[in-house]
Amino acid sequence: MDVKQVMRDYFVDLGEAAKDPARKVAWCTSVGPAEILRALGFEVYFPENHGALLGATRVCGDTIPVANAQGYSPEICSYLTSDIGAALKGVTPLTKAYGLAEVPRPDVLVYCTNQCKDVMHWFAWYARRWNVPLLGIHPPNHLPDVLPEQVADVAAQYRRMIGQLETIAGRKLDPQALRSALAHSKEATDLWAQVLDSARARPAPLNFFDGAIFMGPIVVLRGTPIATDYYRSLLAELQARIAAGHAAVPRERLRIYWEGMPVWGRLRHLSDLFAKQRAAVVASTYCNSWIFSDFDPDEPLESMARAYLKIFINRDDAYKEAYIERLVREFAIDGVVFHAARTCPNNSNSSYNLPQRLAAKGIRSVVVDGDLCDLRCFSDEQSTTLIEAFLETL
Repeated sequence: MDVKQVMRDYFVDLGEAAKDPARKVAWCTSVGPAEILRALGFEVYFPENHGALLGATRVCGDTIPVANAQGYSPEICSYLTSDIGAALKGVTPLTKAYGLAEVPRPDVLVYCTNQCKDVMHWFAWYARRWNVPLLGIHPPNHLPDVLPEQVADVAAQYRRMIGQLETIAGRKLDPQALRSALAHSKEATDLWAQVLDSARARPAPLNFFDGAIFMGPIVVLRGTPIATDYYRSLLAELQARIAAGHAAVPRERLRIYWEGMPVWGRLRHLSDLFAKQRAAVVASTYCNSWIFSDFDPDEPLESMARAYLKIFINRDDAYKEAYIERLVREFAIDGVVFHAARTCPNNSNSSYNLPQRLAAKGIRSVVVDGDLCDLRCFSDEQSTTLIEAFLETL
């Protein structure tokens, strides 16, 4: 299966759903309760995916300043400013890519602040703009451990939200539909974990820059058989590549961990830079963020709460240090590249002494300044110099 076609089919169907009064569209944050929405019959749209597309196509260079002019700071999430600026300008890369005249209008907006509070402000803007319901999950943040009472808290918030969503959907939640959505999500996320684990092979059959593209279905199609079918096919392809000795980076000599967000507008530049140095970026925080091993169809709400609380971005620094240390060992990593994203402090982990703590354990790293979308914060020349010098030391 081709990821481009999978994503095309998803967006084209969303466009059709938005024009059909009989179909309901829900917007959801990327690690929000998508399974509940699918079980209630909503078509689900993820604005963060749109933010990444605005960054990758570099349309955001024209849209971020529009949001800034409306009072949204250049220091806050550039997914938010890229997207709101695009809405104000009336443009979207979905038009050129998939023929959609605009993003699909929502019947309800659902967010979860397990990532950051920016998503709450982002979705609130659209709720005011279109006068549609805004529903939020507010879990505890920055956790050392995930405790039973915290899981119970989030599960209770889900139950309250389900009652509100049932009114909007015009139907009751079918428990079997929720179990089915969780089963599809569980299978897809387990397959995605195996896809990423394939990079343990030497040479690695895929790298971080491949993963940033391949991850599309695990973000936007969780809870559907389409995602499971896609990752089953991709895993078979990668296993064949390993058997044949095919490498994502020819003559691989170094293995790197990428910590933080992608620089969406410079993926090709960075991919070529590492490949030129025969360095394979074989593991990353970002791609692993969509591994939800705790999903359990027999305990849907509690297992969703547990899985979505446990995500890397929602954990404390001691957890993050141990996590990176473990992956460095398991993937035979030679060095870590920290991306300090100017507008995403919650997913930038170089500010509180973590590189130095890892250095004390023999793990070498470099910090590269940049951003997920706003290329005014990223320098090709500076990043090239830093990365080349770092790889030389390895």
